[in-house]
Amino acid sequence: MTKSNSFKNILVVDDEIEMRIALETTLKREGHHITLAENGKQALEKLNEDSFDLLLTDVKMPKMNGVELLKALKKKAPKTVAIMMTAYGDIDNAVETIKAGAFDYLLKPFSAEILVATVNRAFLNKNSPKNEFVRLTPEMSSPPDRERRIVTQNKKMLELIKFVENISYSKSTVLIMGDTGTGKEMFARHIHQMSPRAQKPFMAVNCAALPEGLLETELFGHEKGAFTGAIDRKDGKFELANKGTLLLDEVTEMSLPLQAKLLRVLQEHEIDKVGGRTSIPVDVRVVATTNRDIKKRIRENQFREDLYYRLNVIPLKLIPLRDRIDDIQTLAEHFIEKHSKGLNKNISNIASETVELLKKYKWPGNVRELENIIERATLICQENTLLPSHLFFDEEEIQTETTQPLAKFRGTIYDMEKELIAQTLEEVNGNKTKAADRLGISIRTLRNKLASYKNPVEN
Repeated sequence: MTKSNSFKNILVVDDEIEMRIALETTLKREGHHITLAENGKQALEKLNEDSFDLLLTDVKMPKMNGVELLKALKKKAPKTVAIMMTAYGDIDNAVETIKAGAFDYLLKPFSAEILVATVNRAFLNKNSPKNEFVRLTPEMSSPPDRERRIVTQNKKMLELIKFVENISYSKSTVLIMGDTGTGKEMFARHIHQMSPRAQKPFMAVNCAALPEGLLETELFGHEKGAFTGAIDRKDGKFELANKGTLLLDEVTEMSLPLQAKLLRVLQEHEIDKVGGRTSIPVDVRVVATTNRDIKKRIRENQFREDLYYRLNVIPLKLIPLRDRIDDIQTLAEHFIEKHSKGLNKNISNIASETVELLKKYKWPGNVRELENIIERATLICQENTLLPSHLFFDEEEIQTETTQPLAKFRGTIYDMEKELIAQTLEEVNGNKTKAADRLGISIRTLRNKLASYKNPVEN
């Protein structure tokens, strides 16, 4: 069979016949030549008989699992790209496949659209001499722009990144919530770069930075003569982002009249320029961000509830740095490399004492604050190792940011536990879910303990 250069030879391995047929049907529709195998051992036989551009295999199979098959593939045909499939949603299992050499993994069930996009991305990554697409890994999770990459090895962050990949192909609006400095804009850009709109414009507007009148023309544009000073026609960000993605940063700072106008755009997919007479159709995916408690803003009549539901089709809650301490060293090393290069420094190490000091701080400014401190430390450092003295941390600041007072607590274990729970609840503003997560207990256990403090049982 003669194949076009764009069509590939793909080996599909799955122990479920219905799944094999569905995968074969979808990929054949794209023009690829498909060979099927029902387990790892049969797949190895196929690899001995023919060469393949891509291996698409399930992870959990009898006789030989997908990870074992992947390791055998890397020895036998190292240039063959591998994509793993699993129905179990275990991020640790998925990470193991990436470390073993897989390009990507798919969590079952997945749509035909996601399958085709992942396969196309795998071939694009393989064939691009400029490495236009960088595979996300536990060590370096990154969109194509290396200066705007999401660096993490935290399990929950990796799950968020995978979730973003899975929803990137839809047109639904996304609401990204998170503290200042957690990387909301980076996630918005990543959604755009992983979507079919990646080659179209990405526009960003900071809704908190502009007064109401200027924000309206920035978003929707204006006609010539619409107001004093409007000497030319201006296209707004919605028009400029047509077929692409528009980021509405800090959307909760938008005035109520503008919120009403935005709601109409999201419902009708058309805009009205300031001073315009006719509506203009637009095809834009909107990603909105906020660092505010948006439901509180709704209760205070500062944000429209109907707009909230329109924006919150896909909610994304980012994790503060204090809850991903395992990322501190990875991020610090990334920022040292980045700023050393920019400052023509040769800093290649970070002392373990420096890392421990960084881990003691709670990072109210999150990743952005960490980068600023590392940039300053890199500038100051004259050696090849970053030391604690380069951080310029105030010792009192570090102590107030830790829970040292509990270490000096005198009383019963019951009283210590009660005090720790009260302190944790205060730190998370009474959010029981966050408190339970930080304490390492279930929400039910936390509620039971709180109830016992109110109604103690006397022995």
